[in-house]
Amino acid sequence: MTHSPAPPLSVRQTWRALYSYIRPHRAAIATGGLLTLTGSAAALAQPLAAKALVDALAADRPYTTVLITLTALVITGAVIQGSGQYLLERTAESVVLTARQRLTTRLLRLRIPEADRTEPGDLLSRVTSDTTLLRQVSTHSLVSGFTGAATLIAAIVLMGALDLVLLGVALGVIALSTAATTMLMPQIARATHAAQESVGSLASTLERSLGALRTVKASGAEDRETTAVHAAAHRAWTHGAQAARWQALASSSTGLAIQTAFLAVLGTGGARVASGAIEPSTLVAFLLFLFYLTAPVAQLIDAFTQYHTGSAAIARITQAQQLEIEPAPDPAARRPHTIPHPARVTFQDVIFAYRDGPPQVHRGVSFTVPGPGLTALVGPSGAGKTTVFALIERFYNPTSGRILIDGKDIRRWPLDQLRASIGYVEQDAPVLAGTLRDNLLLAAPHTPDHAIHQALRRTHLDTLIDRLPQGLDTPVGHCGSHLSGGERQRVAIARALLRQPRLLLLDEATAHLDAANEAVLRDIIAEVARQTTVLVIAHRLSTVTMADHILVMEAGRVRAAGTHHELIASDPLYARLAATQFPHHSGAGQDHIARPAARSQLLID
Repeated sequence: MTHSPAPPLSVRQTWRALYSYIRPHRAAIATGGLLTLTGSAAALAQPLAAKALVDALAADRPYTTVLITLTALVITGAVIQGSGQYLLERTAESVVLTARQRLTTRLLRLRIPEADRTEPGDLLSRVTSDTTLLRQVSTHSLVSGFTGAATLIAAIVLMGALDLVLLGVALGVIALSTAATTMLMPQIARATHAAQESVGSLASTLERSLGALRTVKASGAEDRETTAVHAAAHRAWTHGAQAARWQALASSSTGLAIQTAFLAVLGTGGARVASGAIEPSTLVAFLLFLFYLTAPVAQLIDAFTQYHTGSAAIARITQAQQLEIEPAPDPAARRPHTIPHPARVTFQDVIFAYRDGPPQVHRGVSFTVPGPGLTALVGPSGAGKTTVFALIERFYNPTSGRILIDGKDIRRWPLDQLRASIGYVEQDAPVLAGTLRDNLLLAAPHTPDHAIHQALRRTHLDTLIDRLPQGLDTPVGHCGSHLSGGERQRVAIARALLRQPRLLLLDEATAHLDAANEAVLRDIIAEVARQTTVLVIAHRLSTVTMADHILVMEAGRVRAAGTHHELIASDPLYARLAATQFPHHSGAGQDHIARPAARSQLLID
């Protein structure tokens, strides 16, 4: 599911959003604009110097000083304008950097429901493609529009001082072209907005295929996925071509207007020179001004088109900035220095649905797990087991009911404190691109090396380190592609253990392990459960039978609780699961693994 296309912003909203990005760079933009304007002023002085040179040549007067002045104006104007352009380009990159930093900071704090509703590829496009277009509107549109308008006004004033008749002819032709170009602006705005949306769609389509590349290949779906990506690319091309067409029409109409005005001025000016109304040098200077007029007029047209291109990007960035995020941790808040103790988890009549209305995933879930000890969640697929973990982590908030840790509603816990006390190993055990050390230290960045190696030994990853070419600093590939499924799972478990959590959540932690490593991990879980509250979603009998307590879930409710022996005798669903769905089951009433010494009473609300 994706968000609807970003609605266009009003001019006021666009500039307000843009100003928030350019405000830290006001001085640099003003300096660059002033340099550009100074360079334009030097260019406008050149026709007057050329007129003086023609007059000196016609009167057979010395012209060396005038020629030096004209040369100095050309060189100085080019240097100053080039310096201004460099400063503006550099500032534009700074604006893009600011936008990317703000946006990525916000996106990484998105609430999970918002992330569920948004395509990652589209968000990626907003961070990369859309922020790049801020460069156009932040400096080019803003400064080019201002300097172009100022230069145009100055040129018109100077042209009027030379000859009002020629000015009237030139402005008449340009005004007709400007009116035609103005009519194209709404078309440019719609086309550029659609082009940006289609680029985001292309990124989403490509991310969908690359994110499941092995599945695509195993399914023989390369051609179908290629067709889908090509179709998205073609839509992006279509909208981009439409935008280019309207921009080309605007640009060509501007060029045609200047050329037509040049011819009209040349004809009219030639007649006025022949009649003696003006000097030839005046006509030369006027034609040079008209030639220089091309630049400011083109700047204004370019500023308008770039504004519409940038406004579409700003609308998409603004929409992403409005997505709901989790609260950031308060660095000034004092954290209590208490001795960690096992967490006590309580669900009180929790009702939850991932979307408004039915179906409900939880329909009045109630239980209490006092620590330390190991509690297993079992039940058929869709019973709501993984959702228990998602609610404890506050990835989602319950529709009604309460979730308590140590008797305190988790919505009253500072979010960073809550998650700092929890270790969570997901079912697919995600591993991030980067080094093995990066992944292990993800949740506990200040862990010393000796603690890292201890965790590696406990999870039997020390042999992996020995054979990796760079040890802990070996890259693990995209999503841990250089590791086996079992190795990724053990890395995730080691990462959770390094956090020294008060509550450890394991979503089928032994799913990808062989028998030997599974036995080792069971021993680790048993050891951790002596001092920590461990809640595990279990699908293997060996994990279930070692639990102190078992919660049986069905259809979003806890239907039974007890030990393995008790549930075999009292709950038909559990007995059926033990007999048919738990692998390695060799006797309904037999425990293969000694349970941890620490015991705690399970309270069913």
